[in-house]
Amino acid sequence: MYREVAVTSTSEKIAVIGAGSIGLAFTLLFTQAGYTVHLYDSHEDALSQAKDKLFKQATLLSDSGFLNGRVDDVCARVSLHDTLASAVEDVIFVQECVLETLAIKQAVFQQLEQHAPPTAVFASSSSALPSSAFCQHLDCAPRCLVGHPGNPPFLIPVIEIVPSPHTAAASVERARQIYTRCALKPVVLNREIKGFIFNRLQGAVLREAYSLVDDGVASVEDIDTVVKHGLGLRWSVIGPFETSDLNYRGGITDHAQRMGQAYADMAAERTDTAPWRAELVAEVAHQRRALLPLEQWAARVAWRDRELLALRVAKRSREQQD
Repeated sequence: MYREVAVTSTSEKIAVIGAGSIGLAFTLLFTQAGYTVHLYDSHEDALSQAKDKLFKQATLLSDSGFLNGRVDDVCARVSLHDTLASAVEDVIFVQECVLETLAIKQAVFQQLEQHAPPTAVFASSSSALPSSAFCQHLDCAPRCLVGHPGNPPFLIPVIEIVPSPHTAAASVERARQIYTRCALKPVVLNREIKGFIFNRLQGAVLREAYSLVDDGVASVEDIDTVVKHGLGLRWSVIGPFETSDLNYRGGITDHAQRMGQAYADMAAERTDTAPWRAELVAEVAHQRRALLPLEQWAARVAWRDRELLALRVAKRSREQQD
């Protein structure tokens, strides 16, 4: 059911660099918050499909009463640009959403420094690369940081703000204010680290999942079942530290005393830090393709987004009741 929410428009403009799935999701977030968005992509096909994809995403949210504004109004605040220079004209903030390739990011940020206003803050959607890897030698380094989202950002509200040693405190605060206006949940890291928080935690779980398959302990499907109907269900309400704190009446200290050695023993079994072997990836892929043929991949992604949206709607309803 559609539920209109008042949106306070602003004359401030934001540029999104890259019209892939993450770039489109950020565009939708920014426009819902009342910003005018300049969307740029170097690929003509991506840009030509952007408005249609945005309309479909906005309609999905609107049908669940989760869109902040009307579909047409939200989409009308987006303009498409075929040059980066025109996209960043008069903007206060830039969200870079290009490929996770160092050389590409370096080239983009060099262009941002050249064409964007001297006060604009530049945020990279990097999944693992810290901004110092592609900004430290630029004059704009104090205005550069990482703004790493979950995927898709309009359904996963957490966003990690990762400043480099060169990033000014004012740039961090500006990013935090903008993301908060977009109803995101910013977490500011104290220092740079590859992968940040999100992907380091996700990577730890995924490495163990691969190892369990490799050791013949369980199938891909069974491991996903344990996470979906066990750990993931609990983690959607509380995080790992609160989980441990609530597991024993004595709190997290009691948990550490009881379980610390067991977890240390488990960690000691995992001494291999090499990348996943090609044969292991092939086996996991074989099991996944048996469960989901690639022809059904897009439909499953759409299903995932609907399920996440239903969860967000339910959580928001509970929060409003509390």
